[in-house]
Amino acid sequence: MKPTRRQFIRRGAIGAAATFSFPALLRSASARRERPNLLFLWTDQQRADTLACYGNARVQAPHLNALAAQSTVFDRAYVSHPVCTPSRSSVMTGLWPHQSGCTGNNIALRRETPCFPELLRDRADYATGYIGKWHLGDELFAQHGFNEWAGTEDGYGEHFSAGRDREARSAYHHWLIGHGHKPDKRGTFSRDYAVRVPVEFGKPSFQAGRACEFLDRHRREPFVLHVNYLEPHTPYRSPLNGINPPEALPIDPSCTRDDDPEQIPMRYRLRQGPPGNDEAKLREIRTHYLGNVTCVDRSVGRILARLEQHGLTDNTVIVFTSDHGDQLGAHQLMGKSVLYEESVRVPCFIKVPGGRGHRVASPWSHIDFVPTLLELMGQPVPENLPGRSRAPEVRGESAPARNAFAQWSFNRAGDGDRTPPDTASARAVRESSRTVITPDGWKLCLSDVDRCLLFNRREDPYEQRNLFYRGAHREVIARLTKEIHAWQQRTADKLAVG
Repeated sequence: MKPTRRQFIRRGAIGAAATFSFPALLRSASARRERPNLLFLWTDQQRADTLACYGNARVQAPHLNALAAQSTVFDRAYVSHPVCTPSRSSVMTGLWPHQSGCTGNNIALRRETPCFPELLRDRADYATGYIGKWHLGDELFAQHGFNEWAGTEDGYGEHFSAGRDREARSAYHHWLIGHGHKPDKRGTFSRDYAVRVPVEFGKPSFQAGRACEFLDRHRREPFVLHVNYLEPHTPYRSPLNGINPPEALPIDPSCTRDDDPEQIPMRYRLRQGPPGNDEAKLREIRTHYLGNVTCVDRSVGRILARLEQHGLTDNTVIVFTSDHGDQLGAHQLMGKSVLYEESVRVPCFIKVPGGRGHRVASPWSHIDFVPTLLELMGQPVPENLPGRSRAPEVRGESAPARNAFAQWSFNRAGDGDRTPPDTASARAVRESSRTVITPDGWKLCLSDVDRCLLFNRREDPYEQRNLFYRGAHREVIARLTKEIHAWQQRTADKLAVG
């Protein structure tokens, strides 16, 4: 079934209908030989411990596991900010959320802030496509250098910019309609509907189909294709609910036992509660969550097979990561929005043409994606980017280990909706934090108004013992506080912490 114009938007000529002149074909062939493609695969809310390369071979994810085995795997990869919009803004722009302005969910990325495709030299030579969740404003419309667009997420109409059609529906919506489905929620398909249909009608399957169509059309020219899955994000349900056994993702020790509650930030404590302390419910949620990981894996398998079918594998940089993790009951918390490892650490691996599988032990930050990928693709790297290229490490070279940083800023669309009435709690809910993660296992989180955190992850991998207020590590706190303040100065971050 061919996509309609509303289903897959393209500025200018539409895919297979485009007619090229002979000189254009020559330019395309030349560019194709000289420049690698980019296939960027990313999920929403996926923890690192859901794949074999991070120690979990029990989850059914054979295609991702095989890809990781051929890739540079970053053992300790961290997001810039553990919630969707801010994290995605860093992946796409190479800027920290406080630099791009995307410090909370549903804050639209400014039109004048360039995304990765807009940073490519001679970007007119590239076919560019985006399939799936965006969450950076104007959800369903081609923008920021992506010429082809197939959205999957409805319900963001209130956040569209002026002049956009607020009644527009996603490509996934129209695809379901074309297969005889009927909307279940005020003229749209809810997320709950999308995870209850058979797997062949789920979003990952739809996305695989669109990605394969994109590869079919653009196999003879360089391309940049981003495929962004909602899964395994809530709702915690999947068409493959029972495919992974309950023991595939064991219950974290912190789900039932944690540090002295007074040592935990108040904002975190206000979020604690069921089902984090209901082990049976938690096992069910985790099993369903892993079912969605398997759905994504099947989709990725189809895309990689089409890439191989067209002989493009050896000329394509392939990336896999997630925008943040999920507590899944750890520290009696669900979802993200905290600075524990389960929320800020994600899977991350990069396969390059001619590369071999190896691992990088030092911390990696999502802020390094844009400069790294630009270098891997033979592109100039803008001097204003705060991250650094890790391309040498991706190619197998050694490099000095450095700190990784992360941040949290008050998320107006999240915690603020449940603001408690008393002053202390209301103040804590609006807290902001800055974090440093060191190569030698220390992690310091400094808050502006709430309690701070210090963990020695080598001795306390589940972050159950906050050392900040125990008096034995004043020198470590002073040293890492200085590191955070220096990073803030370099990135023009004016938040007062510590």
